[in-house]
Amino acid sequence: MIAVIVAFCAATFAAAEPRLRVDAQFEWTLEEDWFGGFSGMEVSPDGNALTLITDRSSVVRARLVREQGRLLGVQLLSQDTLKTEDGGRLRGTSRDSEGLAIGRDGQAYVSFEAHDKSVGALDLKTGRITPLPDHPDFAYFSINTGLEALAVHPDGRLFTLSEMPSDSSGTTPLFKFRNGNWRISHRIPLPGPFRPVGADFDDAGRLYLLERTITPLGFRSQIRRFDLNADPVVVETLLTTFPAAFDNLEALSVWTDAAGTTRVIVISDDNFISLQTTQIVEFVLTE
Repeated sequence: MIAVIVAFCAATFAAAEPRLRVDAQFEWTLEEDWFGGFSGMEVSPDGNALTLITDRSSVVRARLVREQGRLLGVQLLSQDTLKTEDGGRLRGTSRDSEGLAIGRDGQAYVSFEAHDKSVGALDLKTGRITPLPDHPDFAYFSINTGLEALAVHPDGRLFTLSEMPSDSSGTTPLFKFRNGNWRISHRIPLPGPFRPVGADFDDAGRLYLLERTITPLGFRSQIRRFDLNADPVVVETLLTTFPAAFDNLEALSVWTDAAGTTRVIVISDDNFISLQTTQIVEFVLTE
């Protein structure tokens, strides 16, 4: 049976408890043609390294520079391109890689938003992508409303979801991949204007969902946390921003530091537009 999630908490930053507090914030710049458009991200368990993808099929590795645990900057380590299963180049709308997830076993996955509307297993050594089977519903996503968010549960299950409601109920299906098949595990409510763009699980198996909307005054962001094992499912709003508080935040990753504190790191997609920036923000969760 598909569980229907009902949110119960306020959707304002000030009222949210628990909540996320900004611990570090800066812009990342590089004079490279490929740089920008970051849409998927995973932080290493120790919080010192990033693996990222762009929506032009680059896969990027970077070191996070910290001082006494606080994030100060980022240092590029490598950049390569995603490839087809036979080693060829991704072309056209097939290049629109959006979500990145890496399991505890090191297996990586990438989701695609546009033409393919699918998910593939990624070999991080070669950059080659092996397509996974599709769910029938994937065929109905429009070009810019495909599989934005991707996350691996600590037990190895892979989850993905689209950024748009699928019906008049204002929910979107959360798809779960296990044993070679996709199934709808829950329906995620999408109250208000926010739409999912990034996701990750914490060590306790709770789903963190990064959502965004755009207003005449700039982008707004929201982060919610879902306890999918609770009955009914518990939904907590950890962050809701005012317009232009941040840029176009599009990828999210969760990690736990040595003190046991949950940290959430996000990065913005500048859409390869000079008026936008690649912004990295790290939040600390207070409970």
